[in-house]
Amino acid sequence: MEKLPEPKQPEKLIDDKGIRIDGRRLDQLRPIKLEVGILDKADGSAYIEQGKNKILVGVYGPREAHPKHIALPDRAVLRCRYRMAPFSVDERKNPAPSRREMELSKVIRESLESVVLTDLYPRTTIDVFIEVLQSDGGSRCAGITAASLALADAGIPMRELVAACAVGKIQGHMALDLSDAEDKYGEADLPVAWVPNANLVTLLQMDGILTTSEFEKGLTMALDACKTIHGMQQEALKKKYLVIKEVAEEREETEVVA
Repeated sequence: MEKLPEPKQPEKLIDDKGIRIDGRRLDQLRPIKLEVGILDKADGSAYIEQGKNKILVGVYGPREAHPKHIALPDRAVLRCRYRMAPFSVDERKNPAPSRREMELSKVIRESLESVVLTDLYPRTTIDVFIEVLQSDGGSRCAGITAASLALADAGIPMRELVAACAVGKIQGHMALDLSDAEDKYGEADLPVAWVPNANLVTLLQMDGILTTSEFEKGLTMALDACKTIHGMQQEALKKKYLVIKEVAEEREETEVVA
């Protein structure tokens, strides 16, 4: 089978007016769509579209630990599986778990552990399954945002929702929410997850080289974006439960009339 050619590197990631290849400004997020409770069989679920990313998350638990030897006597075990579908990228991905997927599963789990009240459910497990249906850069951050929503939808007690966003350096400029091309051909990448009200950073990684001033500027941009995304998460949860409330009220009115 003939191998498809690699996508060509764009000549410019930023034009002379400071506009990026997808039409955004340097400090602008990609369009974000959040939905909660879309899987009937899961205890909690969420779906996110961020740019061309399309990610589905299902949460199961708390439930009895299996196998039993993984159970902890004082808290629940939070497990996370991040997977990219074979059709999620330009060139078909091997369906077997990759080293990167295993690393991101660990990173995402650790970013969520500090907000989940696992001590309320000893000797149980909480499983988070993150399925990337289409990838366009920043999928770990989008996955954290959606996983936090799915945990809340499952009714699992949390200190607060976690929001995440990446910032990076392209052509010498700090830019928010990198797309796939910017991630591949940029000079640095800085994923951040933040719990706004507690002012707690639960994920901070960096790939590339930044000066101290660039790092500080990038971190500020990422935290501001996380605050915006946190508001979107709250609205997504409110939207679901307002609909449930309206349906319940309509049902009560129908029963009274009958």
